[in-house]
Amino acid sequence: MDSDFRIEIAQSMTEVPAAAWDELAAATPGSTVFQCHAYLLALETQGCAVADTGWQPLLLRLHDASGRLAAACMVYAKRHSMGEYVFDWAWADAHERHGLPYYPKLLAATPFTPVTGARLLGRGRAARKALLAALLGLARRSGLSSLHLLFLTPEDRALCEQAGLLLRQTVQFHWQQPADKPWTDFDAFLGSMNHDKRKKVRQERRKVVEAGVRFRQVSGAQASAEDWAFFARCYNQTYAEHGSSPYLNLGFFRALGQHLPKHVLLLIAEQDGQPIAASLILLDPALGHAYGRYWGALRHVPHLHFEACYYQPLEYCIEHGYIRFEGGAQGVHKMARGLLPVACTSAHWLADARFNAAIENFLQRETLAMDDHMDELREHAPFRQLETAPAAALETPSPWSAGETRD
Repeated sequence: MDSDFRIEIAQSMTEVPAAAWDELAAATPGSTVFQCHAYLLALETQGCAVADTGWQPLLLRLHDASGRLAAACMVYAKRHSMGEYVFDWAWADAHERHGLPYYPKLLAATPFTPVTGARLLGRGRAARKALLAALLGLARRSGLSSLHLLFLTPEDRALCEQAGLLLRQTVQFHWQQPADKPWTDFDAFLGSMNHDKRKKVRQERRKVVEAGVRFRQVSGAQASAEDWAFFARCYNQTYAEHGSSPYLNLGFFRALGQHLPKHVLLLIAEQDGQPIAASLILLDPALGHAYGRYWGALRHVPHLHFEACYYQPLEYCIEHGYIRFEGGAQGVHKMARGLLPVACTSAHWLADARFNAAIENFLQRETLAMDDHMDELREHAPFRQLETAPAAALETPSPWSAGETRD
């Protein structure tokens, strides 16, 4: 099938015209703001996802007989597994213990962004199928250990499964407007929750208000240089408190505000007339989806994290007609705030047949455990029709070691 297309590889988003890339993304089911040219270009031009940080961009492009861009995939040669949120540290450790290099590896994903979205951009299924075949061909010729496609749409998942890649399931927590009777305001949303959860949310919100905290909503078009500088301080503070280095920088955030203004919402918390915390929400108006991305606080206020990262964004979503809010990776605690479990899928190919077989065996067991866990989580939904006790924390087996929590 790929013989119908001319294959090219670029090493920078600057080599791909923005209009052609975005047109292709718009034609692909499941594309989000995180697949647009401006977002990926900002990661590169601001030095966040580049070779020096372990993310070497490789843009695989397929052109049809007329020369038109028919399919494309952003793939990275990775020197580590940080910033991915689908953990394969144990796989890397096993390779190294057997004298085989795991890094670099090939990764098709949006850096630092655990959001489901199209990885195989293409004009129709045939073009996307040919793109996946070309991607697998690149992986085989490269001599690298593996290829990974993360947070797949149903369409990409089907193509990967048909191509024989190994599938892996993880869980996230999303808020979703009911299709039959949408909540008209935050009180209506709370009214659908069981008594204990509703009481807990109201208590948390009240304590933030009693601390004198007020929020200011700032769109990307309205955000000033000072707003972005303050947000970057908050973002950096979060990483400092966890003893790690931030993936992103002020230049990247400013680029979002400049080039994707309608997709950006800053929520800035103020106390005594001074900003003390902020969270960044990415908006996808065409899909009606909102994504909680980053937050930080320079002053501790009890429950401020929940207010900035969940309650304020949910109020915004209800008021502005957004039907889904994704709260990021992991976090069973999100269920008590009205976010429900959603399965996410990744696909994996490993060059060494022995490791491919071992990981396939592991994934079969992990998938059974994940299915059981998802069933348990659904039983503990915070809404009145499914009133039960809080869910237990996520636990899944590892094939070789317990090194799955690093990131």
